[in-house]
Amino acid sequence: MNTLTWIKHHILDYISILVRLIIASYNKVVTSQITVAYLGEPNMSQNYAMKPQAPTPIFKIINEARERLGKTKYKIMVLSGKGGVGKTFISSMLSLALAERGYRVAIFDADIHGSSIPTVLGLENARHYAGPYGIEPVPGPLGVKVVAINMMLDTPDTPIVWRGPLKSRAITELLAKVNWGENDFLIIDLPPGTGDEAITIVQTISDLDGAIVVTAPSILSEVIVAKAINFIIKNNTRLLGIVENMSYFKCPKCGSTYQLLGKSTGEDLAKKYNTRLLAKIPLDPYIGEALDKKKPYLVEYPEGEAAKALRGLADRIVELLASDKNSN
Repeated sequence: MNTLTWIKHHILDYISILVRLIIASYNKVVTSQITVAYLGEPNMSQNYAMKPQAPTPIFKIINEARERLGKTKYKIMVLSGKGGVGKTFISSMLSLALAERGYRVAIFDADIHGSSIPTVLGLENARHYAGPYGIEPVPGPLGVKVVAINMMLDTPDTPIVWRGPLKSRAITELLAKVNWGENDFLIIDLPPGTGDEAITIVQTISDLDGAIVVTAPSILSEVIVAKAINFIIKNNTRLLGIVENMSYFKCPKCGSTYQLLGKSTGEDLAKKYNTRLLAKIPLDPYIGEALDKKKPYLVEYPEGEAAKALRGLADRIVELLASDKNSN
């Protein structure tokens, strides 16, 4: 039986076997040989001499994921209805801003096809290792624990060619097999839209503390992001609020502000859905410079205009969650 046929017959359990291969390697970096094998190129039976096994029931994996995440105090997902609004930037910088304040933070890149958290955090060359307690998060800037599928590949440009069920299974398996440890915050960065990844997160992590929706100033963004808000509401997840990214540009010389992408729509969306506008993040040329340097913006330019707004966002989130705890 060739590899491709084997995968078709046992597709639901191949992520589980992948994880077992990683753990079996102990403190060796995950190599592309494992990834390529599951994409159907080498003969896996010859390379690894592993026999097909019955799939692990999904409810067991979900329970394991919930147990693993039981030591994390707050779990927040960040999503948007469309791409191009800077959601990954907001997720990663929010995690750093929280870490700056002394919180123990982990971030999970749930974007299987477009994993970019490692790039934004300057971790392109980092790789996950496996130990006796599971897959170890990569230690990122300011001690943030980073988990991303891209850091299991030999090179960041290796494509992940998976359909919906595979992506859902991979996300659940990672949540269950990663050694998350104790954390104050877990930030979950989702891909654009309300598809398999978002559904998997809300179904697996039943105790989500809330969701943040990222938007940008334009009518098109408003219409599509509204779908993300409706998704949150229909899945009985708390909408913490809206972040309007690229909201304005502040001239560093004269201090005047300009709405380069059009009129702000964040406040209107917040009123429409009875929530709050958490922050307006400005355009900042230093963001691009930080990416060119492969450095995290918040660390490289701590006094930048957007950096100040991002810290304000972190403070707002902490304030909201603390008020909930006190009211209970």
